[in-house]
Amino acid sequence: MPATGVRRRHSRALWFWVFVGPFAAGLALFTYVPLLWSVWLSFFDAHNTVSPTDFVGLDNYATVLGDPAFRSSLVTFAVFTAFIVPATYALSLGLALAVNRLRVAQAFFRSVFFLPTACSYVVAALVWKLSVFNGVRFGLANTVLGWFGADPVAWLATPDPPWYWLVVVTVRLWLQTGFYMVLFLAGLQRIPGRLYEAAALDGARPGWQTFRHITFPALRATSVAVVLLLVINSFQAFDEFYNLLSDARGYPPYARPPLVHLYYLALGQGQDLGLGSAGAVVLALVIAVVTIVQARWAGLGRTEEA
Repeated sequence: MPATGVRRRHSRALWFWVFVGPFAAGLALFTYVPLLWSVWLSFFDAHNTVSPTDFVGLDNYATVLGDPAFRSSLVTFAVFTAFIVPATYALSLGLALAVNRLRVAQAFFRSVFFLPTACSYVVAALVWKLSVFNGVRFGLANTVLGWFGADPVAWLATPDPPWYWLVVVTVRLWLQTGFYMVLFLAGLQRIPGRLYEAAALDGARPGWQTFRHITFPALRATSVAVVLLLVINSFQAFDEFYNLLSDARGYPPYARPPLVHLYYLALGQGQDLGLGSAGAVVLALVIAVVTIVQARWAGLGRTEEA
């Protein structure tokens, strides 16, 4: 090979690492190293230290799996998922269908619905807690109830009835629906127009019939991806729960999703980092298993011929 070609290849390799190297180094330093360190900690008795020496093997995993509070946090996740996944899916798909049918100002409405995605979960949770669902009669929700003669509701203060679910679910809906709406919009715009023309020639009526037999099946891949992302994000719920339900007295014993429970386990009064790391590994494995099973069940990645 000529010397010029060798130099050109070396130059390309050099510029590749100039651009990719900092990102790769940051990814390894701030993602992979902490992950591996967390797995390592899970095999040690790590109270108040990140460099333990007392090896305990699988004891931390046995303790976490036998902890009723950790199992209760998984139940909280399941309830949250049962609320948020179908609600977000239906609302984001409905908005996408509505925006896609617009002939004017489509970009404006797409931006308006997507805008809440840029809002911080912490800020949104505090707005919901202090202004919208404030437990006193001056909160927006209680003000509306007062117009109909109803008494104020302590939305976040009591587990019976569990009104806090309405607060948690609505703030998450407001924050993430616009993002999934954009995903559905992209899927809708990829559907060939000839499918609708062929359906019209075959006598299919516009509306529900066309949606059921043309639009919805064509959105299958997008729907699977949306549901997968929604389930994974539900596992990672922390900010809205913590900022909505915690106060000066701490966090209540109810409605603790896995990350909130592990936060108090690892960084609370006991600071048991080994036990918290074991719980984090278990949670990561649960997420991986649920994602794989769901993807296999939905046929994600399967070729059309299969």
